[in-house]
Amino acid sequence: MRILFEGFKYEKELLKEIFENSSFHHQDGTILKVGYYYSYKMNELVYLLPKVFLKDDTSTIFKGKKVEEFATQNLNISLKHDPIYKWARLTSIYFYKSLVEFKKRNTDTTILNSSEAHNLNSNLGDKEYSYQELVLSFVNFYRKNKTQILFNHIEHISNQVKKTKWEKTIRKSLPILNSNNQPVYTIFRNKKKVINREEELITLYFSVLNNLNKEHNFNLHIDKSYSIIEGAKFQSLKNTGYSKLRRIKFKYFNDTLKKMYHLCEMYFKHSNVGSLKKTDEFISVSSYNLVFEDMIDKLLTDKTYEIAGENKKNNIDDLRKNDDGKIIDHLFIEKSLIDTTNIFAIGDSKYYKTTKSAGKESRFKQFTYAKNIIQQNLNLFHEKSKKVDGVRYRDSVTEGYDITPNFFIYGFINNIYDFDSNVPKPRDVAESFHWKHRLFDRDTLFVHQYELNFLFILKSYSESNSNKIEAFRESTKQIFRANILDYFKNSQFEVFEYHGTNHEAFVIKHFKTLNGKSIITSEGKLLIAKHKNDENDEIVNLVNGLNKFEWI
Repeated sequence: MRILFEGFKYEKELLKEIFENSSFHHQDGTILKVGYYYSYKMNELVYLLPKVFLKDDTSTIFKGKKVEEFATQNLNISLKHDPIYKWARLTSIYFYKSLVEFKKRNTDTTILNSSEAHNLNSNLGDKEYSYQELVLSFVNFYRKNKTQILFNHIEHISNQVKKTKWEKTIRKSLPILNSNNQPVYTIFRNKKKVINREEELITLYFSVLNNLNKEHNFNLHIDKSYSIIEGAKFQSLKNTGYSKLRRIKFKYFNDTLKKMYHLCEMYFKHSNVGSLKKTDEFISVSSYNLVFEDMIDKLLTDKTYEIAGENKKNNIDDLRKNDDGKIIDHLFIEKSLIDTTNIFAIGDSKYYKTTKSAGKESRFKQFTYAKNIIQQNLNLFHEKSKKVDGVRYRDSVTEGYDITPNFFIYGFINNIYDFDSNVPKPRDVAESFHWKHRLFDRDTLFVHQYELNFLFILKSYSESNSNKIEAFRESTKQIFRANILDYFKNSQFEVFEYHGTNHEAFVIKHFKTLNGKSIITSEGKLLIAKHKNDENDEIVNLVNGLNKFEWI
């Protein structure tokens, strides 16, 4: 097995040695796709990892490892059991599940490429297979045969019920309840103890399946009547399972049990060999940035918005698609930073190497997205006398504009074993303005930047539990908002609250000074923002003695 990285330029001769198909790389040797590739001729698997695993041109996020080390030597390892390669096991499964989810969400996509999926059969051969294929074979075998396996299991238990000591059975065994709330005993106490090889195999199979189910969140419902080995005992079983299987070999005549046996043998055996179709096979994605964008989209973007006074849902894409042809990556309604109204938050996914940041061009585009959203909301009001329910951009008295939350989201990997951390990490903030000292001006915009754990995103994207996704969405939005508030609390702007009785008269009198520096909130508070470097005497006098505004 070898590991290559998207976006890295390799020696052409090396790639000729690995790939029969040149579509995986550019003519200059740069890897173009993400996925995995099996070469029948080389009898070798090649994983093509996303460029987010790269730190710079020569190193990766793997400590002490250079990019070339993963490509120029065949990593003769088994991913199935070694704790060091748990990241590879999880990544391969989540990657596969993410492609299934992407295809489901984007049925007309042309960026997903695959040959026929591997079909592991019951005769072990001398061709290498991937951990992903083995896991999916376990899961698919269970889904296809679970009824028959359970029937055979119950039949076996029934045959063992001879001369049962019911008093001892009731005292020492816990029953399960059927649909009529009647107790059903699956373990019986009797004199005759028979070692059943069939049950040994079923225990080994379901112990492996249970472990895979927990590790990869397949949400399989395994019947409680099976005897399952878990925890530390299962870790020990990884070392002894193959020898246990060898002792019960040739004991099975049922085709289902034979297949079950060989799946267990492939799992416990410390090599990656199996009988496969005699073809090159692969699953790959070009333009992986679109997949990453869809990941963030599922986790953050609102699906609908409402127009005030209309009892119907509107597709958020109506606002995401701008008149100038630009399409906003992510858009959701967020609570305003200054009052209880709402505002649209605008996000853009940046699929880069772990250490790279958005450049000048990307930042300019993001400022344009914000201006477009502001204008679209104003168009709704001016042209159709409508506004998005609960959203207010402009205060008509001061002519001040609310602050628009705007941010970049980067995929980031800090720990290859961490698939569960989901706390965004802030980077620096980019600013754009016409007048530097005007906070509440339409042209004063900020782009905040956040790193999100790519491995957590990969895992969550294929998550079927909508409650977990909603919990992530809400917690992430809260963190975004808290960080933006912290920024303004410690920024060059100081915001004060005017407590006079006639706000409108005050604004009209000092309009030239307050233009772009003031706004009246939905609760009727007049806020005045003074830049720390603004030495205009009149603004200094206006805020003198005023209390500072408490950001909410």
